[in-house]
Amino acid sequence: MPKRILQGVVTSDKNEQTITVLVERRFKHPLLQKTVRKSKKYRAHDADNKFKVGDTVRIEECAPISKTKRWTVVAEA
Repeated sequence: MPKRILQGVVTSDKNEQTITVLVERRFKHPLLQKTVRKSKKYRAHDADNKFKVGDTVRIEECAPISKTKRWTVVAEA
C-alpha cells in the first residue's frame, strides 16, 4: 500500500527535530451540501530543524519514531 502524503502549514517548531503541522481538508456536507472545513494536527520528524512556523510543507507516513510521531517531512511545498 502506498504511503499517504499530506500538505499543511507548520504551527509549532519548539521541539527538537519535531514540527507540528496543521492539515486542513474540505468536503461537501452530505445532507446540507455546504462546504465544511476540518483540520487536524500531525507531529512530524524534521531531522535538520530547518522548517519554521508558517512554512507550507508536505509530510509522509512512516514507521513510528516516538510516542506521537508517525510522519516525516518530505519537502517544502
